Order: sequence, then C-alpha cells, then structure tokens
Amino acid sequence: MSLTLLHYSDVETALDDPQQCARLAGAIDARRDGDTVVVGTGDNTAPGALPLATDGRVALEFFAAVAPDVDTFGNHDFDFGVDTARELADDAPQTWLCANATVDGERFADAETVPHTVVETDQYRVGVVGVAHPETDEINPAAAPVDFDDPVPAIRESAATLRERGVDFVVVASHCGEGDGRIARETDADAVLGGHVHDVHVETVADTFVVRPGRAARYFSEVRLGPDADVTVHEVGDGHCDDALAATLRDRLASTGLDEVVATVADPIELTEEAVTVAESRAGNFVTDALRWRAGADVAISPTGALRSGDPLAGDVTVADLLGLAPYRDDLTLLSLSGQRLLAALAAVPVGAHADSFPARFCSHVSGARIVFDDAAGELRSATVGGEPVDPDATYTLAVAEYLVETDHVVGVFGPEDIVDRCGIARDAIVEYAREVGIDPAVDGRIERPTLAEH
Repeated sequence: MSLTLLHYSDVETALDDPQQCARLAGAIDARRDGDTVVVGTGDNTAPGALPLATDGRVALEFFAAVAPDVDTFGNHDFDFGVDTARELADDAPQTWLCANATVDGERFADAETVPHTVVETDQYRVGVVGVAHPETDEINPAAAPVDFDDPVPAIRESAATLRERGVDFVVVASHCGEGDGRIARETDADAVLGGHVHDVHVETVADTFVVRPGRAARYFSEVRLGPDADVTVHEVGDGHCDDALAATLRDRLASTGLDEVVATVADPIELTEEAVTVAESRAGNFVTDALRWRAGADVAISPTGALRSGDPLAGDVTVADLLGLAPYRDDLTLLSLSGQRLLAALAAVPVGAHADSFPARFCSHVSGARIVFDDAAGELRSATVGGEPVDPDATYTLAVAEYLVETDHVVGVFGPEDIVDRCGIARDAIVEYAREVGIDPAVDGRIERPTLAEH
C-alpha cells in the first residue's frame, strides 16, 4: 500500500466562505486513512475578512477540523506581524515547519516551530521539511524583522538528517512558488508540495513530484508515494462537508458584522484569476474607482495580485465579500507626484512587461487614467488623466494602498516622503464606495496593450 499525502495550500479568503471551507475539510477527512499525511503549505491563516477581524485566529477553527500533520509559513501568514505568526504556529494543532528563516543569525520561532519532523503512519516514517519563500520579507513588509534564506541548503541539511533517521520518504512543504522546480532538482526530496503561486500545477522534475493545488480551498492534491506513485488533484465538491465547521464560521461572520448586506449586484462581476491579474476587468475598475473616490485623487493604482479571486460578486453583496477583494490592513495613502513621476508609475502598470516572475499579460488596475503600452518596445506610448495628456511639469495626486509605498515589489517610483494625506484603511474605502455609489463597474478602455500578442 502506498503512502498518501493530502495537500492543501493558500486557503486565504475561503475562511470567509463557510461552505467552501467546510467542504475542503470534509473532502480531506473522507480520503484519510492510516497511511495518510495531511500537509498545508502556507497562506492558510490570511488574507481574508475573517482573518482580519480575528488576527488570523479563525484559521485555528479550520485546523482543528482538518487536523493536519504539518504546515509552513506563507508570506501572508505574517500579515499580522511576526509575533502573531509565532503565536498562531504555536497554537495550531499541527507541527509548524520552517527551516530557512532566521533573526540575528538564530532560527526564527525556534520555540514554536521545527525545521523538519518525522510523521509516522501505519507503514511509513515520513520526513517533512518546511521552507518559506526566500523573498517573504520583500513581499510582505510585516515580515521585515525576519531574514529568509535560500531554501535549498536548508532542505539539503534537513533531508540528510531525516535520511540518517531512517525515514522512508522525504517531503518538502514549500511556499516558494516557482522555486519548487529548483528544489526538486537540487535536493534529495521525493515530493515537493508547494503553494504561493495560485495555479493548479503538477509536474515531475528529476523524478520528484512537484505539486501546487491552487488557492481558496477549491482543490487539494493527493500524492501517492511507494508502489503506486501518482498524483491526483481533486476539485472540492459538495460530496462531503464538515457541518460543524460551517456553522462555526457562519457564527463568526455574524458576530463580526461581516455578513451585513451592503449592496446588490444585478450583473455578476467575475473574480477569476484572470480578472484580478490582467487588465482590464470590472473588478479591478471597481476597486480602483473606490480608492480614487475615497482619496479624492486624480489617479488610483491597485497592483496585480492585490485583488483576491473567488466566486463572482452577484446578488446580495456583504461586507465580507467586499473586504475579501483586498483583505489587508494598509492605509489608503494620497501621494503628490510630478507628471514625470506619474508617467513612470503608469509605465510600471503592465507588471508582466518588466518582471520575469509574472506572465507578460499580468497588469495592475487603474482609475482616472488611460494608458497605451507598447509591449513589443517595453514602453508607455501615451497616458492621459482626466482626458488630457499627462503634463510632465504639472503636479498630480495618486491614491494607492500603503503597501505600494512601503515596498518596490511592484512599483519603485515613490516612497513615504511623497505621502500628503492618509484616507483611512484602503479596504474600508471599497465598502464605503459600494454603500454610497453602488456596484456597477464597466470596462471602458483604461488600459490598451495592442502589441501584447506580439510580445
């Protein structure tokens, strides 16, 4: 009989969806037997509306229902700071693993985590090592006190220790995204179970399974090691459901006021991965319109990846639905920029044109401006604000969530010195806008990339 690894990752905003979360828990429980190890690979405590309201502690309800064996840190597990990340790892029922994070030369959360562990099933001894993304502190400023090292040397060291302890298999629980292929090539691992990148992904690299199950509790992977080695990715359906977990999460939504209906949407707004990462979409236009409206700005930008995908906004839309679009604690900042610098910021909107880590089509969202970008040449052809060409010598205001000010992860054009006002919490602007203006966004040609296909 083979060893079975049941693997979920990036639960994130599914914590706001009692039924989806409960179905994942039920589906995992239904496939569990005496030779099963259940593995989470990060971003399972945040982001989301309920995680925001509970500092991520709502995830403990999910963990109690699923009873995973191990998990590791994702970048969003630091959304509430490094101390809370440690506390959640300590309070969770599973063993939390992190082999490549340090503070002042000492392993981070040494009292609450271990770099690797051995899980014993009926027939097997399974060594599992956990690693975080090496750029976690760059991706999430809240993780800045921690240094994240190259995961490969840490995995090699742990794998050697585990092999010496006589394990049958070495499994890596990784939140390194696209780096998982390198981990498979350069370490002694039998499987690399990954997260961070939200696609469903299965490949074999150097005879090692590399698997990602996507986000928001929609899929989980089943990896078999041993005589019948194979990988299956299961879509979470309605065949199994943990009703007690669903009831608990519904109670949490009610007690925090997150189930309040804010507006009604007649024409459903798609929140597919394509809609939240590629220009231009109704969802992206709605969010940036809300930020610009609340700040009274000339222009607003929301980066690709900031919006979370999920079910369409349709019918009665709740506070949780709206906060779940951009579930972060960032202030909404108003910046003052010269036209020249605004042009530089707008030129960075098609992020996939500049960053190798993103597909070429990936693009931020914009309100108040219209841009034409030449992907073949890699340059901004034209930009207008309020229907007029941007004047390099004029002064403009730009509304962005503070994340874009604190990090150059997306746009490295401005900094804290450019802030002229703070306009509340960015996510709250979305709820306020929906209450006062409604939710009926359109696609109106804000971003044109006529040479994208050539690029």
